[in-house]
Amino acid sequence: MVFNLPSKGKGMNILALAAHPDDIEFMCAGTLIMLKERGHQIALATVNNGSCGSATLPPDEIVRIRAGEARRAAELIGATFDCVGIPDLESVFDNPTRRKVSELMRRAQPDIVCTHFPGDYMPDHEIAGLLARDATFTATLGNYSTLAPHPAPILKRLPYLYYFSTLEGIDHFGQDVLLDIIVDVSSVMDKKTAMLCCHASQREWLRHEHGIDEYVEFLKRQAAHLGARRGYAFGEGFRQHRGHAYPRDNILETLLAPKQ
Repeated sequence: MVFNLPSKGKGMNILALAAHPDDIEFMCAGTLIMLKERGHQIALATVNNGSCGSATLPPDEIVRIRAGEARRAAELIGATFDCVGIPDLESVFDNPTRRKVSELMRRAQPDIVCTHFPGDYMPDHEIAGLLARDATFTATLGNYSTLAPHPAPILKRLPYLYYFSTLEGIDHFGQDVLLDIIVDVSSVMDKKTAMLCCHASQREWLRHEHGIDEYVEFLKRQAAHLGARRGYAFGEGFRQHRGHAYPRDNILETLLAPKQ
């Protein structure tokens, strides 16, 4: 497995690891755009390959199309995109998969990881978040082998770990997700929307189903709903993982503080 992830630059390395192509655009792209504008390196990655993302195309064809769409979205902000390659709805937390995700984590060498919230509405999301959390730890262990032909060096320290909010801002019990930070992404909504619109296969399918551009409108409603909690036009929310040994200061708040 070969991953196309960024080398360490002057800023921090930030990895957004989600389940499917377009999840990142919905949940945290605005924050990533703002971090990129502040000089940090951004890598986008998914566990799943989007194989169930069409009602008319066979899996191999829609996988190819969705990978291209995800790369184009990443290129809009000077980021990279990679996919672990698990077919949609076939995610499991097993050793072969955790090795692949740990190898990706080592290639990325992230200082910050953003992923799905525990208790999200569907198993692919929950398992992607669990794999990401697991990999932030296992990637630091010298005796944990990913079995890659040319393995990357271990991750030198536990990264900051953030879970982005869920769709509608609720968990699978319908309860509001508690958030440690809501980022005002109003100034970058046009670019966030442009990234989402790169996923044309999903946008056109929903246009056909609903007769309106529900894809974009849903994105805006979600961001407006979160932003309203802090009086922003549009927002993205995050809950920080502060378990044993993980860094606990809110680095996103620091990095995104208004420029003086």
